[in-house]
Amino acid sequence: MTKRLSPAQLRAFQKRLLRWFRGHKRDLPWRASRDPYRVWLAEVMLQQTRIAAVMPYYDRFLKNLPDVRSLARAPLAEVLKLWSGLGYYGRARNLHAAAKEIVLHHDGKFPPTLDAALQLPGVGPYTAAAVLSIAYDVALGVLDGNVARVLARLCAIRGDLRDPNRWRELTKTAQDWLACGSPGDWNQALMELGEVICTPQNPQCKICPVAKWCRVYKLDLTAKIPSPRVKRAPLRIRIAAAILRDPRGRAILMQDPGAHDRVLFSRMWQFPAIEVARYPKTELEAHLRATLGIDGVALRELPSARHGVTFRNITLLPFFANVAQLPKLARTRILSLERLSDVPISNATRKIAAALEKPGF
Repeated sequence: MTKRLSPAQLRAFQKRLLRWFRGHKRDLPWRASRDPYRVWLAEVMLQQTRIAAVMPYYDRFLKNLPDVRSLARAPLAEVLKLWSGLGYYGRARNLHAAAKEIVLHHDGKFPPTLDAALQLPGVGPYTAAAVLSIAYDVALGVLDGNVARVLARLCAIRGDLRDPNRWRELTKTAQDWLACGSPGDWNQALMELGEVICTPQNPQCKICPVAKWCRVYKLDLTAKIPSPRVKRAPLRIRIAAAILRDPRGRAILMQDPGAHDRVLFSRMWQFPAIEVARYPKTELEAHLRATLGIDGVALRELPSARHGVTFRNITLLPFFANVAQLPKLARTRILSLERLSDVPISNATRKIAAALEKPGF
């Protein structure tokens, strides 16, 4: 059961947390403005990504695409290039598609109502509530992993927080406890508390501004609540990739997921690659024959690299060969190896290219 607070207790709780947030909040670039576009961009970039990783991308993205209209006008390739390295590229594709919808149907402004916001590509209940509360003061509570953990500890909620019934309970609590006079600050305060004080491991309960209302702290159960999530068993994958260089120092890139799924290279430009089983070089040679018509190249093995995507533990197996000529085919591009950053590529592709820079190669 969710902890029930009397109206007086709830007001005191809200006042204390808001005072703490306003006095201790971190100086983050997206907090400098309530521009819905900047708030929305930050919320999308921060999904499943650390703040430290997001900050340089956020600044660079805004420098190049400062508003919704410029984002909507930009080619998708430019958007992906600006996003390149941040990961989860479906976010960038949805952001671009949503910008087009906003320009076409909402006069270039992020819609200020929940129903309209939820119609945008890539905008779910959390993103909609975050943007609307922070940019427009709409009284909507947010629930993400940080807020769920804070509420679970405050209320001593056991079990898997992602269980649908439990998540609905937490969603209701987030809305019931919302400080309606300052919804944006309130939501950010809960998220901030979860990020810097009420952390998953070793929460700093002694300096928590709302510890007096926390049931888990009183019961000394911080190590047990919330319950650890059951993690999916890791999937081990080996990907062999070919860096084929012509006499002009150019390589061939492709936009084809081939035999592996779309997660690793995110449908961006990549070296010819294939998921392999027992014989990486032999299987890669067969792939090059079948897809590019290249045969008889002397592939040389480069240093391998590790790469992680969600539950996937990936080993990248790069190979290199000089070729007299590169084929010109549909959905391929020939580009100088020194200019790879000119096109959108994933971190996996960067790691493969970096193998050429290792000593001895």
